[in-house]
Amino acid sequence: MFQSYDGLCGIGELAERAGVSVKTVRFYSDSGLLPEASRSAGGHRRYGADSLERLRMIRSLRALDLPVPAVRRVLDEEDAAGREGGALEDAVAGQLRSLGTQLRALRWREAALRSVQECSPAERADRLRLIGAVTAPPSTAPLARFWRGWLPPRMPSRAVSAFLEVAVPQPPEDPGPAQVLAFARLSAMVSRPCDGDGPTQPRAHEAAGARASALLYAGLAEAYDLAGAEMRRGRDPYPGEALDGFVDAYARAWDIADTPVFRRALARQLAADPRIDRYWELTAELVSPSDGQLEPTPGSAHDWLLAALETQAGEGVGAALTA
Repeated sequence: MFQSYDGLCGIGELAERAGVSVKTVRFYSDSGLLPEASRSAGGHRRYGADSLERLRMIRSLRALDLPVPAVRRVLDEEDAAGREGGALEDAVAGQLRSLGTQLRALRWREAALRSVQECSPAERADRLRLIGAVTAPPSTAPLARFWRGWLPPRMPSRAVSAFLEVAVPQPPEDPGPAQVLAFARLSAMVSRPCDGDGPTQPRAHEAAGARASALLYAGLAEAYDLAGAEMRRGRDPYPGEALDGFVDAYARAWDIADTPVFRRALARQLAADPRIDRYWELTAELVSPSDGQLEPTPGSAHDWLLAALETQAGEGVGAALTA
């Protein structure tokens, strides 16, 4: 209770008790956060006994960097219900999300600066332009656009989404300089115009058609997982369960039986694409620990399986010639 004849206080006394400036109290009042109880005969603002606690609450919320509209929602809910409720929880959750984004951006910028700092003076200008073209935190939208242009145009949307989840790498939360550089190179590569009309699929994929491609990529994803497990064990490419699943994905998409002849034909049609290979090389650099072994990617798993298929096809051809 304020020591005055009417139990109210002026703006100066309220500001002094709360430890803020008169200007701050006036701003909160004008914003509708701190209603005045009345005006004096001279037109000065007068505040009630609950204003001090309300002002302290406003300061606490603002100290969390909550914007004025969010503070207003919290106070309005407290006024209506007599307690703090979902508005405060939502406001805090929103601030945490915003802060997380800011922290990711700062970590990315720090790693980007280190990448520029660590390169030779002769490389620095080009490195700066390359990394400076990437937003912080980085966007994967260019990578998704690249693959959407590569996939069959009428491929079912659910299959496209499933493919993009695997094909578009997510930048690490706390990247190192090498990972920032890998992402910058990846983003620059997919943003450059392709030779011809655009990125093209291997003949083996085009033959499947738009609808069968969904079946094809689902089967390939399973085969890549199996191959990735073998790669982590350090196994060289070899015929086995992973290769059988790999070939079966193409056979089912084409509605053709899996035979030695089919395997030899498939090996010939799965020609390497330097641009796609480079994409997966950079992806491996991006998603792998800076001081660890490169993680298998769908691209490296595909190469492992193709090597196994070519080995098997070559052995089959040799056997046929000697028979």
